[in-house]
Amino acid sequence: MPDRPQDEGSRDPAADTAPAAPHSVILDSLTEGVFTVGHDWTITCFNRAAERITGIPKERALDKPCKDIFRANICESECTLRQTIETGVPIIGKRITILDAQGNRKPVSISTAILRDESGRVVGGVETFRDLTAIEHLRKQLRRDFRFEDIISSSPRMHELFTLLPDVSDSQSTVLIEGETGTGKELVARAIHNQSRRCQRPFVAVNCGALPDTLLESELFGYKAGAFTDARKDKLGRFALADGGTLFLDEIGDVSPALQVRLLRVLQERVYEPLGSVHPVKADVRIITATNKTLSQLVSKGQFREDLYYRINVVRLEIPPLRERMEDIPLLVEHFIDRLNSLQGREVAGISDDALACLMAHAFPGNIRELENIIERAFVVCHSGWIQPAHLPVNLCAALHPDSTASPSMNSFEQVEASFLLSALRRNKWSRLETARQLGIHKTTLFRKMKSLGIQAPGAKPARSQAVDGHARRTRAR
Repeated sequence: MPDRPQDEGSRDPAADTAPAAPHSVILDSLTEGVFTVGHDWTITCFNRAAERITGIPKERALDKPCKDIFRANICESECTLRQTIETGVPIIGKRITILDAQGNRKPVSISTAILRDESGRVVGGVETFRDLTAIEHLRKQLRRDFRFEDIISSSPRMHELFTLLPDVSDSQSTVLIEGETGTGKELVARAIHNQSRRCQRPFVAVNCGALPDTLLESELFGYKAGAFTDARKDKLGRFALADGGTLFLDEIGDVSPALQVRLLRVLQERVYEPLGSVHPVKADVRIITATNKTLSQLVSKGQFREDLYYRINVVRLEIPPLRERMEDIPLLVEHFIDRLNSLQGREVAGISDDALACLMAHAFPGNIRELENIIERAFVVCHSGWIQPAHLPVNLCAALHPDSTASPSMNSFEQVEASFLLSALRRNKWSRLETARQLGIHKTTLFRKMKSLGIQAPGAKPARSQAVDGHARRTRAR
């Protein structure tokens, strides 16, 4: 650690013209900010990158308490440098916010370590920090480009949906949302409500598949006192609670034929009668329905009323499953990590390439809900740093290379790339021309990439020498 500056009166005049010490030259060549402190917490070294990031010149920083110069949101309550000196445990890559010389908030990543002299005695501490402003700007740009309300996606199919949602929101038409369990149908319904003219009124959600038929009827329409045993006072139904707003009927395909008749009357005449009442009540609500079944097939089987189907199928939106938009996984993982860091007060930096490769090779039968649960599970065992394969469920990473046909030399980035291309090819029914168009690349680039990754189209002669031949065959078989 460099010597403390001398007083002006005792400084050697030749020192101003002497060449800089070798260690000072090295520190000043770094792109990361570096400062050191002694036992009194005053700054003893401050490199050029620290000057640039904080906007504070070295002369002003030296001999000043570090909290007065490095004005961070943790200085008073949980100083990381103090924690390191007291515990001997270095802190790596913690994200914090500082105030620069102009009073602007600036995100940085900090790491701390102990300084020792030649005899091993602790003489202070050192903190390095990296400016994350550009990274945060790019992250916000990505979120803005790939987000509609709380829906996050970079998938072309989802962006077609994003394009349609503003017009759907602006209308008063009934909407049917179809998609597998866990794809985010309620998120889409809420986004439609939040962008509509009814956004200041309630959004009321009902899971029709979670309630028995008799209870569901009273939940939807309410009842009058005396309508049945123990009905001692009036109860408002969900239609009344959603007055002026939006009523979201999830799992509409599970509604019984008898209740389908009552719903049809509400949609046709915009009135309903609470149980035990003979006076109709006006239903000023917009209806959005959702199902994880294909209603047209239920209609053909006689399990769902055709007239009700056409009433709710004015605008139909289909949410693709996660396995058909695998390019969304990195974005969603980052979103879940940021949210869980905020909720749990953690400092998880992100997910490693190896762990991401495990996720990209998974079919996700539970879709986005399953992915969210996997990341939440990882937070149980990963408190800081990067999420590694060991933090994921065992079956995920075991499924990446379950047999010896996959080459052990294949690195994690290639695994992620192979999984992404396989997903795009499956989505386009193995049409390489259509896949190249959708990905925005030339078809020869796609052919070359498929060859380098050993991805074979169905019916093609297997190339057993390629790195991911086994991985490609297994994925197509799903």
